[in-house]
Amino acid sequence: MEDISKLTQEEITRLGNPSDPRGEAGEAMLTRMNLSHSLLTDRALSLVSFKGSETVLDIGCGGGAALNKMSRMLPQGKLFGIDHSQTAAGLASKNNAADIESGKMNIQCAQVAAMPFEDDMFDVILTVESFYFWKAPQSELKEVYRVLKSGGTFLLALDEYGREGLADKTLQNAREYDLFLPTKEQLTDLLRGAGFEKTALHTYPGSDMICAEAKK
Repeated sequence: MEDISKLTQEEITRLGNPSDPRGEAGEAMLTRMNLSHSLLTDRALSLVSFKGSETVLDIGCGGGAALNKMSRMLPQGKLFGIDHSQTAAGLASKNNAADIESGKMNIQCAQVAAMPFEDDMFDVILTVESFYFWKAPQSELKEVYRVLKSGGTFLLALDEYGREGLADKTLQNAREYDLFLPTKEQLTDLLRGAGFEKTALHTYPGSDMICAEAKK
């Protein structure tokens, strides 16, 4: 058994496996991501004017930090999270235990390709740093469209997207972990192919982040 405390962040990431976090290394990686994804999550959520009673879904909820942020924004809301990693779903549940116990939040292990939700269920759907790992993005985005309410908003946030001049480390990680780094054009085409006619892409000066905003 590896002593996690003696490993570098890169070693923890490799052991934890970003595409399917598992075990102690997976939990350590997800805990770090709760912090490192905070600004990106804030930027995505700032695109929505929440009333406080929405029903929301976080796809690829990881360690549960985005759900925790949204819970504070939604005093009368209902929150759902899914992740295909049992380790992630378990950690997110642990980090949001009070909301789960009260019935405000539900977190489960599930695949985006076949989500266990009714049609037109959610006011807002968020995914932060998970789209890289979607294996069939066009059909999976159609599944997102299915469970989003008419007039609802889908937010897709990434730290990196496909373009000229990507850092060597980014390209190396994309190869090592089989990441899909969509270009702006690919994102727009995929969203519109899934049925989203109203789309906008938000980028930030001095940053490699991108947030796609799509309305149903």
